[in-house]
Amino acid sequence: MSRKKLLSIITLIALACAVASNVAQAATIALFDYGFNIDGTVSMPFQGDPVPSGVNLSGFDDITGLGAIGVTMTGAGAHSFDAFFDHEIDEAINTFFNETGAATGTALAGQSWEIDEPGDSNGDIFVNFQDSALDNGIGTSVFGNTVFPDDVSMAMGWDFSLAVGDMALIEFVLSELAPTSGFFLSHSDPDSNATIYLSSTLTVSAIPVPAAVWLFGSGLLGLIGIARRKSAN
Repeated sequence: MSRKKLLSIITLIALACAVASNVAQAATIALFDYGFNIDGTVSMPFQGDPVPSGVNLSGFDDITGLGAIGVTMTGAGAHSFDAFFDHEIDEAINTFFNETGAATGTALAGQSWEIDEPGDSNGDIFVNFQDSALDNGIGTSVFGNTVFPDDVSMAMGWDFSLAVGDMALIEFVLSELAPTSGFFLSHSDPDSNATIYLSSTLTVSAIPVPAAVWLFGSGLLGLIGIARRKSAN
């Protein structure tokens, strides 16, 4: 066997070992619970509640809790939308109370957030989520201060108003890839060297014109039909 061929085989074996090592070290991320608070109405899908109308989970994996969630809201007036996520990272290997949370960047106007122990001990994040009153803090609680590392959960929300004819489009993204800009939260397991990132955007715009055009066209066709029937008579 030539030296060049031998080196090629050694290189391929080394690459295969590296890939296998990376796969073996990949953290197991699982979603323990999640929920939505829409204008004061709380829905917890894992607890048997239906997914609310206007919430699109087609891009979200409710096993890992990673992916994108899209929300559409309409109706003139004040609105709020909050989302709560309780993930576990490598729970079977190194438990769930060895994790930490962090916030990066500056929240936008109307945006709220919280990172805390989910409420089994002394965290108040779930209570605040239910009240649509996230406290924009990490491990702060009226029941006592959560000291991290501990069990970590994250929540993020928006308060906004819509004018007549407006609609709100909200997106939540949960990923192992850190956002390159904007405000985001992170949930990390230092023993597994794994992190989940949560970010969100809100866009308010006019309800798309094609829908109004279609309705107008339907009405116009109806009027034309009536006119033709009268003419025939």
